[in-house]
Amino acid sequence: MIHDRKHSAGIYLALLCLAGWVSTFITDDVCGADAVQGLSASTASPVHPLLIRNEQGPLLRVVVEAADPKDVRVNTVTFKLEGTDDLGDLDSFILYSTGEKTDFAPATLFGEPVKPAATITFRGEQALRAGKNVFWLSCRLKPMANLSHRVAASCTVVETTAGKLAPSAGSPDVQHRIGVAVRKHQDEGVHTYRIPALATTPKGTLLCVYDMRRRMGRDLQEDIDIGLSRSTDGGQTWKPVRVIMDMGEYGGLPQEQNGCSDPGIIVDQKTGEIFCFALWMNGKPGKHQWVGDGSEPGFEIGKTAQFMMVRSQDDGRTWTKPENLTRTLKQEGWWLFAPAPQQGINLPDGTLVMPVQGRDGQSKLATFATIMISRDHGATWTVGKPAFSGGNECQAAQLGDGSIMLNIRNDHERFRAVFVTHDLGQTWLPHETNRNTLIEPNCNGSLLRFDYEQAGENKHVLLFANPHTQKGRTHHTLQVSFDDGRTWPQTHHVLLDEGRGAGYPSLTRVDARHVGIVYEGSQSHLVFERFPLDELLKR
Repeated sequence: MIHDRKHSAGIYLALLCLAGWVSTFITDDVCGADAVQGLSASTASPVHPLLIRNEQGPLLRVVVEAADPKDVRVNTVTFKLEGTDDLGDLDSFILYSTGEKTDFAPATLFGEPVKPAATITFRGEQALRAGKNVFWLSCRLKPMANLSHRVAASCTVVETTAGKLAPSAGSPDVQHRIGVAVRKHQDEGVHTYRIPALATTPKGTLLCVYDMRRRMGRDLQEDIDIGLSRSTDGGQTWKPVRVIMDMGEYGGLPQEQNGCSDPGIIVDQKTGEIFCFALWMNGKPGKHQWVGDGSEPGFEIGKTAQFMMVRSQDDGRTWTKPENLTRTLKQEGWWLFAPAPQQGINLPDGTLVMPVQGRDGQSKLATFATIMISRDHGATWTVGKPAFSGGNECQAAQLGDGSIMLNIRNDHERFRAVFVTHDLGQTWLPHETNRNTLIEPNCNGSLLRFDYEQAGENKHVLLFANPHTQKGRTHHTLQVSFDDGRTWPQTHHVLLDEGRGAGYPSLTRVDARHVGIVYEGSQSHLVFERFPLDELLKR
Protein backbone atom coordinates (compact mmCIF):
# COMPACT_ATOMS: atom_id res chain seq x y z
CA MET A 1 0.00 0.00 0.00
CA ILE A 2 2.80 2.40 0.90
CA HIS A 3 4.52 1.53 -2.41
CA ASP A 4 1.31 2.27 -4.33
CA ARG A 5 0.97 5.70 -2.67
CA LYS A 6 4.54 6.63 -3.60
CA HIS A 7 3.97 5.40 -7.14
CA SER A 8 0.76 7.47 -7.45
CA ALA A 9 2.43 10.57 -6.02
CA GLY A 10 5.28 10.21 -8.51
CA ILE A 11 2.85 9.97 -11.43
CA TYR A 12 0.91 13.00 -10.15
CA LEU A 13 4.10 15.06 -9.79
CA ALA A 14 5.28 14.12 -13.28
CA LEU A 15 1.91 15.15 -14.73
CA LEU A 16 2.16 18.53 -12.99
CA CYS A 17 5.65 19.07 -14.40
CA LEU A 18 4.52 18.16 -17.90
CA ALA A 19 1.58 20.51 -17.59
CA GLY A 20 3.88 23.37 -16.64
CA TRP A 21 2.15 23.97 -13.32
CA VAL A 22 4.84 23.39 -10.72
CA SER A 23 8.48 22.54 -10.24
CA THR A 24 9.41 19.89 -7.74
CA PHE A 25 11.15 20.87 -4.57
CA ILE A 26 12.51 17.37 -4.03
CA THR A 27 16.32 17.55 -4.13
CA ASP A 28 16.96 15.07 -6.93
CA ASP A 29 14.00 15.93 -9.17
CA VAL A 30 14.04 18.89 -11.55
CA CYS A 31 11.28 19.82 -13.97
CA GLY A 32 11.96 20.62 -17.59
CA ALA A 33 13.04 23.91 -19.09
CA ASP A 34 9.55 25.51 -19.23
CA ALA A 35 7.99 24.03 -16.12
CA VAL A 36 8.17 26.77 -13.46
CA GLN A 37 5.56 29.56 -13.56
CA GLY A 38 6.32 30.61 -17.13
CA LEU A 39 10.09 30.29 -16.66
CA SER A 40 12.44 28.50 -19.02
CA ALA A 41 16.18 28.14 -19.29
CA SER A 42 18.55 27.33 -22.13
CA THR A 43 22.29 27.32 -22.75
CA ALA A 44 24.61 27.98 -25.66
CA SER A 45 28.37 27.78 -26.03
CA PRO A 46 29.91 29.75 -28.91
CA VAL A 47 32.91 28.21 -30.65
CA HIS A 48 36.12 29.97 -29.76
CA PRO A 49 39.29 29.09 -27.83
CA LEU A 50 39.95 29.73 -24.16
CA LEU A 51 43.19 31.66 -23.91
CA ILE A 52 46.11 31.65 -21.51
CA ARG A 53 46.80 35.27 -20.43
CA ASN A 54 43.14 36.27 -20.70
CA GLU A 55 41.45 37.12 -17.41
CA GLN A 56 38.10 36.22 -18.94
CA GLY A 57 37.24 33.14 -20.98
CA PRO A 58 33.56 33.05 -22.01
CA LEU A 59 32.59 29.40 -21.74
CA LEU A 60 28.82 29.02 -21.55
CA ARG A 61 25.81 31.34 -21.81
CA VAL A 62 22.72 30.61 -19.71
CA VAL A 63 19.46 32.38 -20.58
CA VAL A 64 16.49 32.33 -18.22
CA GLU A 65 13.29 33.48 -19.92
CA ALA A 66 10.61 34.90 -17.63
CA ALA A 67 7.09 35.68 -18.88
CA ASP A 68 5.87 37.23 -15.61
CA PRO A 69 8.50 36.72 -12.88
CA LYS A 70 6.58 38.34 -9.97
CA ASP A 71 9.57 38.79 -7.64
CA VAL A 72 11.16 35.47 -8.61
CA ARG A 73 14.92 35.36 -7.93
CA VAL A 74 17.74 33.10 -9.03
CA ASN A 75 19.52 31.62 -6.01
CA THR A 76 21.98 29.08 -7.41
CA VAL A 77 23.36 28.02 -10.77
CA THR A 78 25.16 24.68 -11.03
CA PHE A 79 27.51 23.47 -13.76
CA LYS A 80 29.27 20.22 -14.58
CA LEU A 81 32.65 20.18 -16.31
CA GLU A 82 32.20 16.88 -18.12
CA GLY A 83 34.17 16.95 -21.36
CA THR A 84 37.04 18.90 -19.78
CA ASP A 85 40.28 17.01 -20.31
CA ASP A 86 42.08 18.12 -17.14
CA LEU A 87 40.74 20.24 -14.28
CA GLY A 88 44.38 21.01 -13.50
CA ASP A 89 44.44 23.34 -16.53
CA LEU A 90 41.88 25.62 -14.88
CA ASP A 91 42.49 28.39 -12.38
CA SER A 92 39.01 29.68 -11.49
CA PHE A 93 35.45 30.35 -12.66
CA ILE A 94 33.25 33.44 -12.45
CA LEU A 95 29.54 33.76 -13.24
CA TYR A 96 28.33 37.10 -14.59
CA SER A 97 24.86 38.52 -15.07
CA THR A 98 24.61 40.63 -18.23
CA GLY A 99 20.94 41.58 -17.97
CA GLU A 100 19.16 41.10 -21.28
CA LYS A 101 22.33 41.41 -23.36
CA THR A 102 23.40 38.11 -24.91
CA ASP A 103 26.98 39.17 -25.74
CA PHE A 104 29.58 38.39 -23.11
CA ALA A 105 30.63 41.21 -20.80
CA PRO A 106 32.31 41.06 -17.37
CA ALA A 107 29.41 43.03 -15.91
CA THR A 108 27.66 42.10 -12.66
CA LEU A 109 29.03 39.24 -10.57
CA PHE A 110 26.64 36.51 -9.51
CA GLY A 111 28.01 34.97 -6.35
CA GLU A 112 31.72 34.56 -5.70
CA PRO A 113 34.44 33.09 -7.94
CA VAL A 114 34.89 29.34 -7.49
CA LYS A 115 37.74 26.92 -7.97
CA PRO A 116 37.46 24.09 -10.52
CA ALA A 117 35.75 20.85 -9.56
CA ALA A 118 33.69 18.24 -11.36
CA THR A 119 30.58 20.15 -10.27
CA ILE A 120 30.61 23.86 -9.40
CA THR A 121 27.79 25.93 -7.92
CA PHE A 122 27.36 29.70 -7.71
CA ARG A 123 25.14 31.09 -4.98
CA GLY A 124 23.68 34.58 -5.20
CA GLU A 125 20.55 36.67 -5.36
CA GLN A 126 19.41 37.88 -8.78
CA ALA A 127 15.87 39.18 -9.34
CA LEU A 128 14.44 38.14 -12.69
CA ARG A 129 13.01 40.64 -15.11
CA ALA A 130 10.40 39.92 -17.75
CA GLY A 131 12.06 38.58 -20.87
CA LYS A 132 15.66 37.44 -21.11
CA ASN A 133 17.95 37.13 -18.11
CA VAL A 134 21.45 36.27 -19.27
CA PHE A 135 24.30 34.70 -17.30
CA TRP A 136 27.81 33.89 -18.56
CA LEU A 137 30.20 31.33 -17.12
CA SER A 138 33.77 32.57 -17.52
CA CYS A 139 36.95 30.54 -17.03
CA ARG A 140 40.52 31.62 -16.34
CA LEU A 141 43.31 29.24 -17.31
CA LYS A 142 46.60 28.51 -15.61
CA PRO A 143 49.72 29.75 -17.48
CA MET A 144 50.83 26.20 -18.28
CA ALA A 145 47.44 24.82 -19.32
CA ASN A 146 48.00 22.09 -21.91
CA LEU A 147 47.53 23.37 -25.47
CA SER A 148 46.35 19.92 -26.55
CA HIS A 149 43.50 19.91 -24.02
CA ARG A 150 39.94 21.18 -24.20
CA VAL A 151 37.45 22.63 -21.73
CA ALA A 152 33.70 22.01 -21.66
CA ALA A 153 30.84 22.86 -19.31
CA SER A 154 27.11 22.22 -19.06
CA CYS A 155 24.55 23.89 -16.83
CA THR A 156 22.56 21.26 -14.93
CA VAL A 157 20.35 23.29 -12.59
CA VAL A 158 19.15 26.87 -12.22
CA GLU A 159 17.45 27.15 -8.85
CA THR A 160 14.95 29.98 -8.38
CA THR A 161 12.65 30.94 -5.54
CA ALA A 162 9.85 29.43 -7.65
CA GLY A 163 11.62 26.12 -8.18
CA LYS A 164 14.37 24.45 -10.17
CA LEU A 165 15.01 24.51 -13.90
CA ALA A 166 16.97 22.06 -16.04
CA PRO A 167 18.23 24.16 -18.98
CA SER A 168 17.99 22.82 -22.51
CA ALA A 169 21.37 22.69 -24.25
CA GLY A 170 21.58 24.58 -27.53
CA SER A 171 25.17 23.47 -28.24
CA PRO A 172 25.84 20.36 -26.16
CA ASP A 173 29.01 19.16 -27.92
CA VAL A 174 31.20 22.27 -27.84
CA GLN A 175 34.63 21.75 -26.34
CA HIS A 176 36.80 24.84 -26.17
CA ARG A 177 40.38 24.44 -27.31
CA ILE A 178 43.13 25.97 -25.21
CA GLY A 179 45.27 28.62 -26.85
CA VAL A 180 47.43 31.61 -25.97
CA ALA A 181 46.68 35.32 -26.21
CA VAL A 182 50.04 36.16 -27.81
CA ARG A 183 49.21 39.88 -28.07
CA LYS A 184 46.31 41.81 -26.54
CA HIS A 185 45.02 45.36 -26.67
CA GLN A 186 47.36 47.65 -24.71
CA ASP A 187 50.09 45.04 -24.19
CA GLU A 188 53.26 47.15 -23.82
CA GLY A 189 51.03 50.23 -24.19
CA VAL A 190 50.29 49.37 -27.85
CA HIS A 191 46.75 50.06 -29.02
CA THR A 192 46.46 47.35 -31.69
CA TYR A 193 48.45 44.30 -32.82
CA ARG A 194 47.76 43.12 -36.34
CA ILE A 195 49.05 41.31 -39.45
CA PRO A 196 50.80 38.22 -37.99
CA ALA A 197 53.27 36.07 -39.90
CA LEU A 198 54.45 32.88 -38.19
CA ALA A 199 57.54 30.77 -38.94
CA THR A 200 59.63 27.98 -37.39
CA THR A 201 63.44 27.95 -37.25
CA PRO A 202 65.66 24.85 -37.65
CA LYS A 203 65.96 24.79 -33.84
CA GLY A 204 62.18 24.56 -33.47
CA THR A 205 61.77 28.14 -32.29
CA LEU A 206 58.50 29.81 -33.27
CA LEU A 207 58.79 33.39 -34.53
CA CYS A 208 55.72 35.59 -34.90
CA VAL A 209 56.14 39.03 -36.48
CA TYR A 210 53.35 41.59 -36.60
CA ASP A 211 52.32 45.24 -36.72
CA MET A 212 52.59 47.19 -33.45
CA ARG A 213 50.02 49.91 -34.13
CA ARG A 214 50.88 52.19 -31.27
CA ARG A 215 48.25 54.93 -31.32
CA MET A 216 45.22 53.40 -33.06
CA GLY A 217 44.13 50.48 -35.18
CA ARG A 218 44.43 52.08 -38.61
CA ASP A 219 46.86 51.03 -41.34
CA LEU A 220 49.71 53.07 -42.81
CA GLN A 221 50.36 55.90 -42.63
CA GLU A 222 50.55 55.72 -38.81
CA ASP A 223 52.93 55.14 -35.90
CA ILE A 224 53.57 51.44 -36.55
CA ASP A 225 56.64 49.32 -35.81
CA ILE A 226 57.33 45.66 -36.58
CA GLY A 227 57.35 43.52 -33.46
CA LEU A 228 58.47 39.95 -32.78
CA SER A 229 57.27 37.35 -30.30
CA ARG A 230 59.45 34.29 -29.88
CA SER A 231 58.64 30.88 -28.36
CA THR A 232 61.08 28.09 -27.61
CA ASP A 233 58.55 25.62 -26.19
CA GLY A 234 56.15 25.04 -29.06
CA GLY A 235 54.00 28.10 -28.39
CA GLN A 236 53.25 27.40 -24.72
CA THR A 237 55.04 30.57 -23.59
CA TRP A 238 56.33 33.60 -25.50
CA LYS A 239 59.31 35.83 -24.74
CA PRO A 240 58.80 39.57 -24.19
CA VAL A 241 58.05 41.48 -27.39
CA ARG A 242 61.05 42.77 -29.35
CA VAL A 243 60.84 45.65 -31.84
CA ILE A 244 62.80 44.59 -34.94
CA MET A 245 61.94 47.42 -37.35
CA ASP A 246 61.41 51.05 -36.34
CA MET A 247 62.26 53.93 -38.67
CA GLY A 248 62.09 56.44 -35.83
CA GLU A 249 61.85 60.06 -36.95
CA TYR A 250 63.58 59.63 -40.30
CA GLY A 251 63.81 62.85 -42.31
CA GLY A 252 62.86 64.92 -39.30
CA LEU A 253 59.29 63.65 -39.46
CA PRO A 254 57.44 62.28 -36.41
CA GLN A 255 56.96 58.57 -35.73
CA GLU A 256 53.42 58.68 -37.11
CA GLN A 257 54.89 59.61 -40.49
CA ASN A 258 57.45 56.79 -40.45
CA GLY A 259 55.32 53.69 -40.10
CA CYS A 260 56.36 50.11 -40.97
CA SER A 261 53.71 47.48 -41.69
CA ASP A 262 52.77 44.14 -43.27
CA PRO A 263 55.71 41.94 -42.25
CA GLY A 264 56.60 38.80 -44.18
CA ILE A 265 59.12 36.29 -42.87
CA ILE A 266 61.19 33.46 -44.29
CA VAL A 267 63.68 31.14 -42.57
CA ASP A 268 66.51 29.58 -44.56
CA GLN A 269 66.29 26.03 -43.20
CA LYS A 270 69.83 25.21 -44.40
CA THR A 271 71.73 28.22 -42.99
CA GLY A 272 69.34 29.17 -40.19
CA GLU A 273 69.30 32.82 -41.31
CA ILE A 274 65.96 34.59 -40.93
CA PHE A 275 64.70 37.39 -43.17
CA CYS A 276 61.84 39.71 -42.26
CA PHE A 277 60.47 42.12 -44.85
CA ALA A 278 58.09 45.02 -44.31
CA LEU A 279 56.76 48.16 -45.97
CA TRP A 280 57.93 51.62 -44.80
CA MET A 281 56.10 54.87 -45.53
CA ASN A 282 57.78 58.24 -45.01
CA GLY A 283 55.56 61.33 -44.92
CA LYS A 284 52.11 61.30 -46.54
CA PRO A 285 50.10 61.85 -43.35
CA GLY A 286 46.51 60.67 -43.66
CA LYS A 287 47.27 58.63 -46.79
CA HIS A 288 46.94 54.86 -47.29
CA GLN A 289 49.59 52.87 -49.13
CA TRP A 290 47.01 50.96 -51.21
CA VAL A 291 44.86 53.96 -52.13
CA GLY A 292 45.42 56.81 -54.57
CA ASP A 293 48.80 58.48 -54.23
CA GLY A 294 49.54 56.94 -50.82
CA SER A 295 52.36 55.34 -52.79
CA GLU A 296 53.51 56.50 -56.22
CA PRO A 297 55.70 55.28 -59.09
CA GLY A 298 59.46 55.61 -58.80
CA PHE A 299 61.88 54.93 -55.99
CA GLU A 300 62.08 58.16 -53.97
CA ILE A 301 61.62 58.00 -50.19
CA GLY A 302 58.60 60.09 -49.31
CA LYS A 303 56.97 59.37 -52.67
CA THR A 304 56.79 55.61 -52.96
CA ALA A 305 56.53 53.17 -50.06
CA GLN A 306 59.85 51.41 -49.40
CA PHE A 307 60.53 47.65 -49.33
CA MET A 308 62.63 47.00 -46.22
CA MET A 309 64.42 43.96 -44.76
CA VAL A 310 66.02 42.97 -41.45
CA ARG A 311 67.96 39.74 -40.79
CA SER A 312 68.83 37.51 -37.86
CA GLN A 313 71.55 34.86 -37.64
CA ASP A 314 71.00 33.83 -34.02
CA ASP A 315 67.55 32.19 -34.05
CA GLY A 316 65.72 35.51 -33.87
CA ARG A 317 67.39 36.89 -30.74
CA THR A 318 69.02 39.91 -32.43
CA TRP A 319 68.41 41.65 -35.74
CA THR A 320 70.29 43.85 -38.19
CA LYS A 321 69.42 47.44 -38.98
CA PRO A 322 66.83 47.83 -41.77
CA GLU A 323 68.11 47.49 -45.34
CA ASN A 324 66.25 49.21 -48.19
CA LEU A 325 65.67 46.86 -51.16
CA THR A 326 63.30 49.12 -53.09
CA ARG A 327 65.60 50.04 -55.99
CA THR A 328 66.72 46.42 -56.32
CA LEU A 329 63.28 44.79 -56.43
CA LYS A 330 60.63 47.33 -57.43
CA GLN A 331 59.95 48.27 -61.03
CA GLU A 332 60.01 52.03 -61.46
CA GLY A 333 56.53 52.15 -62.98
CA TRP A 334 54.92 50.23 -60.15
CA TRP A 335 53.01 52.33 -57.65
CA LEU A 336 53.79 49.93 -54.80
CA PHE A 337 55.84 46.82 -54.13
CA ALA A 338 55.44 45.07 -50.78
CA PRO A 339 55.95 41.74 -49.03
CA ALA A 340 52.90 39.56 -48.57
CA PRO A 341 52.37 39.30 -44.80
CA GLN A 342 52.98 35.57 -44.58
CA GLN A 343 55.77 32.99 -44.28
CA GLY A 344 57.92 32.12 -47.29
CA ILE A 345 58.98 28.58 -48.20
CA ASN A 346 62.14 26.58 -48.90
CA LEU A 347 62.38 24.31 -51.94
CA PRO A 348 64.36 21.05 -51.65
CA ASP A 349 67.27 22.52 -53.66
CA GLY A 350 67.60 25.43 -51.20
CA THR A 351 65.75 28.04 -53.27
CA LEU A 352 63.91 30.54 -51.07
CA VAL A 353 60.44 31.58 -52.23
CA MET A 354 58.77 34.63 -50.72
CA PRO A 355 55.24 35.75 -51.67
CA VAL A 356 54.99 39.44 -52.60
CA GLN A 357 52.36 41.88 -53.84
CA GLY A 358 52.00 45.32 -55.36
CA ARG A 359 50.15 47.97 -57.36
CA ASP A 360 50.93 48.61 -61.00
CA GLY A 361 48.40 51.44 -61.35
CA GLN A 362 46.20 53.80 -59.39
CA SER A 363 42.82 52.12 -59.81
CA LYS A 364 41.35 49.81 -57.18
CA LEU A 365 41.97 46.64 -59.20
CA ALA A 366 45.45 47.60 -60.39
CA THR A 367 46.99 45.19 -57.90
CA PHE A 368 48.99 42.01 -58.34
CA ALA A 369 50.44 39.01 -56.54
CA THR A 370 53.58 37.02 -57.33
CA ILE A 371 56.71 35.57 -55.72
CA MET A 372 60.33 36.55 -55.39
CA ILE A 373 63.09 33.96 -55.16
CA SER A 374 66.66 33.64 -53.96
CA ARG A 375 69.07 30.91 -55.11
CA ASP A 376 71.97 32.18 -52.98
CA HIS A 377 70.51 32.02 -49.45
CA GLY A 378 69.11 35.53 -49.47
CA ALA A 379 72.12 37.42 -50.87
CA THR A 380 70.08 38.43 -53.94
CA TRP A 381 66.41 38.23 -54.87
CA THR A 382 64.56 38.07 -58.19
CA VAL A 383 60.90 39.07 -58.58
CA GLY A 384 58.61 36.93 -60.76
CA LYS A 385 55.93 38.05 -63.19
CA PRO A 386 52.52 38.95 -61.73
CA ALA A 387 50.37 35.85 -61.33
CA PHE A 388 47.03 37.59 -60.98
CA SER A 389 45.78 41.13 -61.47
CA GLY A 390 43.23 42.36 -58.99
CA GLY A 391 44.61 40.40 -56.04
CA ASN A 392 47.31 41.08 -53.46
CA GLU A 393 48.12 39.26 -50.20
CA CYS A 394 49.18 35.71 -51.01
CA GLN A 395 50.82 32.50 -49.77
CA ALA A 396 52.95 29.95 -51.63
CA ALA A 397 53.22 26.17 -51.29
CA GLN A 398 55.02 23.55 -53.37
CA LEU A 399 52.81 20.84 -54.85
CA GLY A 400 53.60 17.19 -55.34
CA ASP A 401 54.75 17.70 -58.95
CA GLY A 402 57.26 20.37 -57.93
CA SER A 403 55.20 23.33 -59.10
CA ILE A 404 54.37 26.25 -56.80
CA MET A 405 50.81 27.17 -55.92
CA LEU A 406 50.00 30.79 -55.07
CA ASN A 407 46.79 31.29 -53.08
CA ILE A 408 45.67 34.92 -53.37
CA ARG A 409 43.27 37.38 -51.76
CA ASN A 410 40.90 38.30 -54.57
CA ASP A 411 39.52 41.82 -55.05
CA HIS A 412 37.14 40.81 -57.86
CA GLU A 413 34.79 38.49 -55.98
CA ARG A 414 34.77 36.61 -52.69
CA PHE A 415 36.52 33.46 -53.83
CA ARG A 416 40.26 32.89 -53.50
CA ALA A 417 42.35 33.23 -56.64
CA VAL A 418 44.69 30.26 -57.14
CA PHE A 419 47.52 30.09 -59.69
CA VAL A 420 50.39 27.68 -60.35
CA THR A 421 53.89 28.19 -61.77
CA HIS A 422 56.29 25.54 -63.07
CA ASP A 423 59.17 27.99 -63.65
CA LEU A 424 59.51 29.94 -60.37
CA GLY A 425 57.11 32.70 -61.28
CA GLN A 426 58.04 33.45 -64.87
CA THR A 427 54.72 32.09 -66.16
CA TRP A 428 51.48 31.25 -64.37
CA LEU A 429 48.43 29.11 -65.06
CA PRO A 430 45.09 29.26 -63.23
CA HIS A 431 44.44 26.29 -60.97
CA GLU A 432 41.17 24.39 -61.41
CA THR A 433 39.93 25.91 -58.12
CA ASN A 434 40.78 29.46 -59.17
CA ARG A 435 37.99 31.85 -58.13
CA ASN A 436 35.42 29.11 -57.61
CA THR A 437 36.17 26.97 -54.53
CA LEU A 438 37.70 28.57 -51.44
CA ILE A 439 35.44 31.33 -50.13
CA GLU A 440 36.64 34.45 -48.36
CA PRO A 441 35.36 37.81 -47.06
CA ASN A 442 38.20 39.66 -48.87
CA CYS A 443 40.90 38.98 -46.29
CA ASN A 444 44.35 37.46 -45.99
CA GLY A 445 44.58 33.66 -45.79
CA SER A 446 47.32 31.13 -45.07
CA LEU A 447 48.45 28.06 -47.04
CA LEU A 448 50.88 25.44 -45.73
CA ARG A 449 52.22 22.16 -47.08
CA PHE A 450 52.77 19.60 -44.33
CA ASP A 451 54.93 16.53 -45.10
CA TYR A 452 54.60 13.42 -42.95
CA GLU A 453 55.21 9.69 -42.95
CA GLN A 454 52.44 7.13 -42.65
CA ALA A 455 53.02 3.37 -42.67
CA GLY A 456 56.48 3.91 -44.10
CA GLU A 457 55.15 6.06 -46.97
CA ASN A 458 55.97 9.74 -47.51
CA LYS A 459 52.82 11.84 -47.81
CA HIS A 460 51.76 15.47 -47.65
CA VAL A 461 48.64 17.54 -47.21
CA LEU A 462 47.84 21.18 -47.84
CA LEU A 463 46.36 23.19 -44.99
CA PHE A 464 44.44 26.39 -45.56
CA ALA A 465 43.15 28.86 -42.97
CA ASN A 466 40.96 31.95 -43.30
CA PRO A 467 37.59 33.35 -42.20
CA HIS A 468 35.35 30.80 -43.92
CA THR A 469 32.57 33.11 -45.04
CA GLN A 470 31.82 35.66 -47.73
CA LYS A 471 30.13 38.13 -45.39
CA GLY A 472 32.61 39.17 -42.70
CA ARG A 473 35.70 38.16 -40.79
CA THR A 474 34.09 35.47 -38.68
CA HIS A 475 34.19 31.65 -38.61
CA HIS A 476 37.97 31.30 -38.68
CA THR A 477 38.44 27.81 -40.11
CA LEU A 478 41.26 25.39 -40.86
CA GLN A 479 40.80 23.14 -43.92
CA VAL A 480 42.71 20.11 -45.19
CA SER A 481 43.32 18.95 -48.76
CA PHE A 482 44.67 15.48 -49.57
CA ASP A 483 44.98 16.08 -53.33
CA ASP A 484 47.15 19.21 -53.72
CA GLY A 485 44.27 21.64 -53.31
CA ARG A 486 41.82 20.21 -55.82
CA THR A 487 39.29 19.42 -53.10
CA TRP A 488 38.83 20.58 -49.50
CA PRO A 489 36.40 18.05 -47.95
CA GLN A 490 33.86 19.39 -45.49
CA THR A 491 34.67 16.46 -43.19
CA HIS A 492 38.09 18.01 -42.62
CA HIS A 493 37.04 21.56 -41.77
CA VAL A 494 37.96 22.66 -38.23
CA LEU A 495 36.08 25.71 -36.93
CA LEU A 496 38.47 27.63 -34.67
CA ASP A 497 36.50 30.75 -33.78
CA GLU A 498 33.03 31.70 -34.92
CA GLY A 499 33.35 35.24 -33.54
CA ARG A 500 34.47 38.37 -35.33
CA GLY A 501 38.15 39.29 -35.43
CA ALA A 502 40.39 41.16 -37.83
CA GLY A 503 40.78 37.83 -39.61
CA TYR A 504 44.41 37.41 -40.73
CA PRO A 505 45.93 33.93 -40.07
CA SER A 506 49.39 32.41 -40.46
CA LEU A 507 50.22 28.68 -40.31
CA THR A 508 53.51 26.94 -39.58
CA ARG A 509 54.85 23.45 -38.90
CA VAL A 510 55.67 23.35 -35.17
CA ASP A 511 57.34 19.93 -35.26
CA ALA A 512 56.96 16.58 -37.01
CA ARG A 513 53.43 16.03 -35.69
CA HIS A 514 51.99 19.46 -34.87
CA VAL A 515 50.64 22.47 -36.76
CA GLY A 516 50.62 25.96 -35.27
CA ILE A 517 48.53 28.97 -36.21
CA VAL A 518 48.42 32.59 -35.15
CA TYR A 519 45.28 34.44 -36.19
CA GLU A 520 43.35 37.61 -35.43
CA GLY A 521 40.43 36.15 -33.49
CA SER A 522 37.53 37.28 -31.34
CA GLN A 523 39.25 36.64 -28.00
CA SER A 524 42.54 38.48 -28.53
CA HIS A 525 44.32 40.54 -31.17
CA LEU A 526 46.71 37.64 -31.88
CA VAL A 527 45.73 34.08 -30.91
CA PHE A 528 48.00 31.02 -31.02
CA GLU A 529 46.66 27.48 -31.23
CA ARG A 530 48.42 24.16 -31.80
CA PHE A 531 46.94 21.05 -33.43
CA PRO A 532 48.13 17.44 -33.62
CA LEU A 533 48.44 16.44 -37.26
CA ASP A 534 46.71 13.13 -36.50
CA GLU A 535 43.56 14.99 -35.47
CA LEU A 536 43.47 16.90 -38.75
CA LEU A 537 44.01 13.75 -40.81
CA LYS A 538 41.49 11.49 -39.08
CA ARG A 539 38.44 13.71 -38.65
